[in-house]
Amino acid sequence: MFKNISSCFIVSILFVYPLFAQTSITVNTEELSGVIDRHIFGQFSEHLGRGIYPGIWVGEDSDIPNIEGYRTDVLEALEALQIPNIRWPGGCFADDYRWKDGIGPRNERPVTLNALWGQVPEDNSFGTHEFLRFTELINAEPYISANVGSSNPKDMSDWIEYLTYDGETTLTKMRKENGKEEPWKIKFWGIGNESWGCGGNMTADFYADKYKQFATYAHNLSGNELYKIASGKYDVEYDWTDTLMSKASGLMDAISLHFYTIPTGNWDTKGPSTGFNEEEYIATIKYSLRMDEFIKGHSEIMDKYDPEKRVVLAVDEWGIWTDPLEGTNSGFLEQQNSLRDAFIASTTFDIFAKHNDRVKIANIAQTVNVLQAMVLTEDDKMIKTPTYYAFKFYTVHYDAKYFPLEFESPEYINVETSIPAIHGTASESKDGRINITLTNVDAQKGHDLILNFKELGGKSISSARILTADNVNSYNTFDDGDVVAPSGFNGASLSGNSLNITLPAKSIVVLTLH
Repeated sequence: MFKNISSCFIVSILFVYPLFAQTSITVNTEELSGVIDRHIFGQFSEHLGRGIYPGIWVGEDSDIPNIEGYRTDVLEALEALQIPNIRWPGGCFADDYRWKDGIGPRNERPVTLNALWGQVPEDNSFGTHEFLRFTELINAEPYISANVGSSNPKDMSDWIEYLTYDGETTLTKMRKENGKEEPWKIKFWGIGNESWGCGGNMTADFYADKYKQFATYAHNLSGNELYKIASGKYDVEYDWTDTLMSKASGLMDAISLHFYTIPTGNWDTKGPSTGFNEEEYIATIKYSLRMDEFIKGHSEIMDKYDPEKRVVLAVDEWGIWTDPLEGTNSGFLEQQNSLRDAFIASTTFDIFAKHNDRVKIANIAQTVNVLQAMVLTEDDKMIKTPTYYAFKFYTVHYDAKYFPLEFESPEYINVETSIPAIHGTASESKDGRINITLTNVDAQKGHDLILNFKELGGKSISSARILTADNVNSYNTFDDGDVVAPSGFNGASLSGNSLNITLPAKSIVVLTLH
């Protein structure tokens, strides 16, 4: 169920489906609807499997085309995605990471063990300077996760000083010697990750005290103001959120929430990323839609202690997690990426947008070669995934006024499972463009939609694109990277103040009126 509000017009939407059943909604544009924060479309790159090496970093001497050691093809693809922020170095890896191992001459950096992910050597060639240069090259803001599980407040405080202080100290001299004269501006700062699990197996009470200690030493230096994000828990673990909000909310700007879509609901046997049938498909989409339930649940807890909604809910790990691809290191979390996964992304964005009063930052797991990745690489080849294109479609909503959509969606039914077929987001950009993204998760049936506007003010359809494929389990390969790719959409037309759309089965459509 969606609601809609704007500053300049009213929208009514009729969904027409078999037997001519229609659902109409009116959007009252005079009520406050909120803004879709661009940071809900953030990314996550952990030192895990082939995510960093060689997904992002190959080194200057590599035969793979690169810019300063970064893969050229990946840089270009990610820059085009307009990524607002990217989280690093983890994840679980963050709470085992010693930041000083990743600075200085690369040939002098220690080789350490990545014990959590595949138990492989980590040469630390991609460290602080490399990550921050990466964010500069793709025009993203950095989101750094500090080590709380196996480190101490002083070590974190030193890292912040090294990064952000503009005075003369031993640490800032070290930074300058390592090639960065001026300090960086770092906003997003995570204090621990999954502290209830791989980040230290702490209780909520213990972590709340630990968080307050670390947050106290996370100093704002030289005009740099840190946005401090506490380690939250997952899905229905509301007690953790209650404890942290009651004991430490005054020292935090956000608390995280992690939720992964597990196709089978069983962490031991998650299900495949390819070759699934329709019954498995609809069950997976239904599972992913529970994001709405969990955001509501944690928001209600937060409202008790923060009714003004000052503290943000940061969904900084989310996405589909399947069984690893056959023949790969199980600790590398490599999986394929299908049209199904694009729907998981688009419908999750719709949920985030609806909860824009609390959800203002989120990070899908992960950017390259790991879990629900944007791009996949193999030697010198790279392909964009269906999820990449879902992200691309939603860039129209960055920092736009949110228009909730109220409607009773037709049902998509398979065997005994039923879910809403239609999902969507509408917004108004600062330049007055109206942007609409619609997803039909129904694998079999298209739906006719009529969007009735009170006043379009002479607007016309300036852009229309669609993402679909032959099957919901279709995916791109290194032999054919365009199996699932966007194309022009001609199924929409304007008639007066009404927008008529024929939304095909298994599709995402993005429309802009200007």
